[in-house]
Amino acid sequence: MELIFRRSGPGKEGVRLPARDCPPAGAIDPRYTRTEAAELPGLSEPEVVRHFTRLSRMNFGVDSHFYPLGSCTMKYNPKFLEKIANLECFASLHPLQPQLVKGATLTQGALEVINGLERALCEISGMDEFTTHPMAGAHGELTGVMLIAAYHKSKGERRKYILIPDSGHGTNPASAAIAGYEVRSITTDENGVMDIAEFEKALDREAAGVMLTCPNTLGIFNPRIKEIADMAHEAGALMYYDGANLNAIMGKARPGDLGFDIVHLNIHKTFGTPHGGGGPGAGPVGVKEYLAPFLPVSRVIKGTDGAFALDYDRPFSIGYIAPFYGNFAVLLKAYVYILLLGGEGLRRVSEHAVLNANYLKSRLEHHYDIPYAENCMHEFVISAARQAERGVHAIDIAKALIDRGIHPPTVYFPLNVKEAIMIEPTETESRETLDRFIDVMIELAGLAEKDPAAFREFPKTAPVGRLDEVKAARDMDLCA
Repeated sequence: MELIFRRSGPGKEGVRLPARDCPPAGAIDPRYTRTEAAELPGLSEPEVVRHFTRLSRMNFGVDSHFYPLGSCTMKYNPKFLEKIANLECFASLHPLQPQLVKGATLTQGALEVINGLERALCEISGMDEFTTHPMAGAHGELTGVMLIAAYHKSKGERRKYILIPDSGHGTNPASAAIAGYEVRSITTDENGVMDIAEFEKALDREAAGVMLTCPNTLGIFNPRIKEIADMAHEAGALMYYDGANLNAIMGKARPGDLGFDIVHLNIHKTFGTPHGGGGPGAGPVGVKEYLAPFLPVSRVIKGTDGAFALDYDRPFSIGYIAPFYGNFAVLLKAYVYILLLGGEGLRRVSEHAVLNANYLKSRLEHHYDIPYAENCMHEFVISAARQAERGVHAIDIAKALIDRGIHPPTVYFPLNVKEAIMIEPTETESRETLDRFIDVMIELAGLAEKDPAAFREFPKTAPVGRLDEVKAARDMDLCA
C-alpha cells in the first residue's frame, strides 16, 4: 500500500510515497476497501487555510470576546502558561517513560510538578491529600462520590441518599446517580440558600453525603455552612464541596475549614487554564486525611532521598479512574498559575471577581428583576420576567447579545429563577469591557419596552439567521 498526494487540477498525477505504517493490502477485508476514488475536493493550501481561518473568526472565545458565562468562569488564560507547557522538557514527555534509567531521572520533573500542585491545592482548599487524576469537573464529582461510597463501605454501612440543594450545579445529581445513589433535592429559601429546615428533615442515617456548591449558583454564600456541616457529620454523612465557585472565595475561606470532607476543584474555572472546546480538562479531588486511603492509584510520593515515585500499594483505593496521571499539561499550567500569582495574587483574584460581579449587578438592578437583592459573590442572577411580559424572553436577550459581539450569559439556570440570566464577569475584565456590557444590557431592556418584535430577528449576524431551537432538538435531520 502507498499514500498518494494528489496535486490539484485536472490531469495532474499524484506523488506516490510509501506508507511505512500502513497495513498490507491483504490485511483489510475487501468489503471495506474502495473500488472508486474518494470524491474529495481539490483545494489549494490557501483555500483550506482561509476556510478555517474564516470559521475561527466566527467563533466566540475569551481571546476575542467578553464571555460572561455564569457558573462556568470563562476567565482569560494567560499565554505565559502556554509558553511553559510548550517547553520541550515538558511537551516531549511520555507517561510510559520509565522513572529512572541508569541513574537518569526521566520523569522526576513531571512527578515533582504533580506533587507540588497537590501540596498547593491542599493549602488553598484546606484538604490533607489530593489526586490529580480526574479529567474534568464532573469526573471529579464522580470520583468524590465514589470516595463517599468507599468510606461508608469500609464502615460496613450501605447508605442510600445524597442530599443536593436545587441551587447546586446540574452535574451534581448526575454524578450521585451514576455512583449508585438516590438524590434528595432540597429547595432554596427566601434568602437564596438551602432551606435548612427542609435539609434537617431530609437528613437521616441513610444519607451518605451532602453535595454543596459554595457560594451557590445564585452567587450567594450560605452563612450557616458550618452549622450544616456539623448536622451532616452528626448523622454520619460526609460533606462534599463542588469547587466550581472557588473563584469567589479563594484565599479568603478554605472549604476544609468550613467543614467539608471532600472537594473537587475546576482547574479551568479557577487556575487560568482553558475551559471547554472538547477538552482536555482537569478536576483534582482533595480529601481529609481519613479518606486518603481510598484515593485513586497511582499516588505520587516523595522518598526520604528526595526522589519522587509512583505508589500503587493502596489496598483500599477505589482503583483507576483515569489513565496515567491525569491531563498533565493542564495540571502544569495550573501549577504555573499558582506560582505566578502567589498567595496575595490568588486573594486578589477573588476580590476582583466579586467586585466586578457586584458592579454589574448594581448597574443592572433598575433594568431587570433581581430575585435576591443582597450583595453577590463572583456571579449573580437577574431575571427577564419583566421583559417576558412583553414577549421578550431570556433566550431572546441572549441571541441579541451575539449580534453585539458578546457571548450570552447562561440562561434558564438555575431552574428556581424564572427567566434566569446568570452572569459572571470574572476578575480578568476591564472596567471598559464591563461598562460596554452594561450599556448593551440596558439598551436591550429599553428595546424590549419599545419594540419587542425586533427580538424575533436576532441574531442577524448568524449565517442562517435564527435557528428553531425546538426543531433542532427534535429533528436530527438538521444535523445531517
